[in-house]
Amino acid sequence: MADTMGNENTNIQESNEELPTDLDAISEEDKKKAEELKEEANLFFKNEDYTRAIDKYSEAIKLNPFVAAYYGNRSFAYLRTECFGYALSDASKALALDKNYLKAYYRRASANMALGKFKLALKDFEAVTKARPNDKDARMKYDECNKICKRLAFEKAIASDDGKCVADSIDINSLVIEASYDGPHLQDGKVTKEFVDDLLEAYKDQKKLPKKYVCQILIQAKKIFSQQESLVYIDVPNKSKFTICGDIHGQFYDLLNIFKMNGKPSEENPYLFNGDFVDRGSFSVECIMTLLSYKLLYPNHFFMARGNHESLTMNQMYGFEGEVKSKYSLQLCELFTEVFNWLPLAHCINKKILVMHGGLFSSDDVTLDDIAKTPRNRQPPENGIMCELLWSDPQPQNGRSPSKRGVGVQFGPDVTKRFLERNNLDYIVRSHEVKNEGYECMHDGKCITVFSAPNYCDSMGNKGAYINITGDNLKPKFTSYEAVPHPNVKPMAYANPFFGLF
Repeated sequence: MADTMGNENTNIQESNEELPTDLDAISEEDKKKAEELKEEANLFFKNEDYTRAIDKYSEAIKLNPFVAAYYGNRSFAYLRTECFGYALSDASKALALDKNYLKAYYRRASANMALGKFKLALKDFEAVTKARPNDKDARMKYDECNKICKRLAFEKAIASDDGKCVADSIDINSLVIEASYDGPHLQDGKVTKEFVDDLLEAYKDQKKLPKKYVCQILIQAKKIFSQQESLVYIDVPNKSKFTICGDIHGQFYDLLNIFKMNGKPSEENPYLFNGDFVDRGSFSVECIMTLLSYKLLYPNHFFMARGNHESLTMNQMYGFEGEVKSKYSLQLCELFTEVFNWLPLAHCINKKILVMHGGLFSSDDVTLDDIAKTPRNRQPPENGIMCELLWSDPQPQNGRSPSKRGVGVQFGPDVTKRFLERNNLDYIVRSHEVKNEGYECMHDGKCITVFSAPNYCDSMGNKGAYINITGDNLKPKFTSYEAVPHPNVKPMAYANPFFGLF
């Protein structure tokens, strides 16, 4: 049981700082000190300590805000911490100072790529190729981005608009299970406890579930999710235990460790997994199929919420689509997308705890009823209730700020307080952010983050955590844990090859 709190997020961009407005007013001593800070930041960056690198770049910018490289370097560090909104802003500031600073075009393009804004990224790559027509690296990046834009345009053009879906078009009976298959079997097409137990062992040994069973599970899960509201109410009886987990991100062996520590899901041991089951980690298929199997086995005691990574654009960039194509087919990618589109957006426990993946809203007027009525059988939009539930983040200061991610909003303790009062809630639980201890309490304990993927991407060194509550005592109890070993398949192994270009 962890007994220390994570630190408040210090990764807030210095957007409101008083900076010098005249280069001539900056002393040579300050210029020299700024360069020293940049070198310190570069060393932190090299050692993958991106938070401290950002802090040092920010200090250099305070002393001398007229050096494009300071913003360009900080933009790169923001990219590594997934603060794509800040990365975009810094790259644009660098270009405002020096339109010939080509690295800034790359940084801005990378941030737009990460957000799925491929056409905007293409414009920046085009600018570099025009400035350096003989630069092979620039041309390669432009060509790769252009291929993605053309592929997406082609897929959109051929997409069917006749209302039919993949789930209805699959002929299950035509799918054959090889005679040599020695893994778990569905019973009359249904998930059983024996099946799930055997599935965990098979996945642990890196075995693959037949396509027929995957399709059957996905089609049945889609039906269950489509019958739920966007906001699901959960009743936890007195004395009964309930567990909330955050991001898993394809870290299957850490998921097994949660079940080892906290017990496997059952009617007596219910769970809520709060989004981002896939992407980044390279065992995403194993994670999502395990979770969906438990959903089918215990539909009223196992809950799953949509995260920002249960979306087509994120899956195309961060590995899940590549993994499904590698292990199965493009058709199954489309079927997963249909299931993800029906995942609930939030859960309310005992009418006192609201759980969503991202966070709160750009308006104080949102009610639980508004969330329940939010249409969700679609890709997440770039604004509105659904977007903000999946993408928003808390901030330490009051008020709201533009999102560090470039999507959603950042909200302060006053926003949380007003939302809770308006909806008669005790606190909110969200995920979406790496935390050193696997969890963090902000906003006077009223906004709790839980993140369940330890040593995220095999590089962050963070612990994972889960939350236990009981029906009669809704006070959260946190359990932190370290990462466990996994087979030698690196994170992002199936990610878009474009990431390897930077």
